[in-house]
Amino acid sequence: MDTHPTSSSNEPKLRDHVYDGIQEYDQKLPNWWLFTLYITIVWFIGHWLCYYQLGIGSSDQDEMDKVIAEQKAARDKQTENITDEQLWAMSRDPQAVEAGKAVFMTPGMCVTCHGPDLTGTLAGAKLPGLPLHDQEWKYGGKPTEIFKIVRKGSPDITKGMAAWEAVLGVQKVSQVTAFVLSHHKEGEPITKAPDAPVAGAAAPAPAPAPAPAPTK
Repeated sequence: MDTHPTSSSNEPKLRDHVYDGIQEYDQKLPNWWLFTLYITIVWFIGHWLCYYQLGIGSSDQDEMDKVIAEQKAARDKQTENITDEQLWAMSRDPQAVEAGKAVFMTPGMCVTCHGPDLTGTLAGAKLPGLPLHDQEWKYGGKPTEIFKIVRKGSPDITKGMAAWEAVLGVQKVSQVTAFVLSHHKEGEPITKAPDAPVAGAAAPAPAPAPAPAPTK
């Protein structure tokens, strides 16, 4: 015989066990809660299949990378059309100059060939790079000309500086240019180096490979 008092279905039901004076309800979960759980499970399975198994759709990381790439492309496009006046203005911006100095002084970067003081020497020894602190320039001393050389490299493919745009990006190239210009004054005379290429002259072609030695 059931000794538990009868109760309506709307009244709370309690389990028989008691732990530390605490009883546990024995109620069915509300339908809205169960439906929310079931929909969440179905949504998770669909999301897992689409994004991680079938490659359908793009994740939040993909969307973020896309936005960052668009912003970088827009910034690079704006920097590509930079003028002498803008580069001189950057050379007077401490933040831009400091960013350019950090790149310039990174081991394996500009400092390796041009020296920490931009003289093209280190402890009296001549380095491969040209001095950047004086008014003598081989490929032009205007800010945009310096900017172009850093971006695209030396016109002479047999020697000279390599192109840094692919390594640094346009923004860092402009910052490096600003750092170099910070060692100069706007309007100072620009002297052409004795070995500067003649305007309109084609860059020298690479030296031909030596012919193979004859075999006996």
